[in-house]
Amino acid sequence: MTDASAASAEETTKSYSGLPGAFRYALGASDSWLFKGYVVVALLFTLAIALVFALGLLVLLAGSEGLRGGTFTFSRSFFLFVGLLVVAPLLAPILLVARRHRRTGSTPTYDRALALSGFVFVASLYVGLVISVPPQLQEPTGNAVVAALYAAPQLAGLVPPVAAAALLYAVHRFLR
Repeated sequence: MTDASAASAEETTKSYSGLPGAFRYALGASDSWLFKGYVVVALLFTLAIALVFALGLLVLLAGSEGLRGGTFTFSRSFFLFVGLLVVAPLLAPILLVARRHRRTGSTPTYDRALALSGFVFVASLYVGLVISVPPQLQEPTGNAVVAALYAAPQLAGLVPPVAAAALLYAVHRFLR
């Protein structure tokens, strides 16, 4: 085997192609069990969110059938954009760890920190959803935390996911 073919074979084993390859690569390359758990959780959440948004888009399309463009076209595009904003921070730790392992090598500390910040983002999605529940769908609860979240304005539901995404970025920059 020549040096060129050996280098090519090494590059093939060190690289991945596309998002599914990044999942497999990051899962195999990381030594952190926490990160490996995050990869599985993020994959399941991403699939679930993609399914919910796909079904929501079908309902949106069915509801706007026969109507002319303009606002309805914008609302469909915005719906997809929001879906991307929800999924992108879920996938970011996986893509960042895969990239770091492929380029420079990574440490379990970096992998763990990104996994933890990814889990914080998942939890922030839940908190944001609880805050944004419409008043007519809120159930009476004896829990003070849930009552406080219900009492917050619905627009405040954006704050936890945005703050968690910023935390994820800050952790990446700090440990880079």
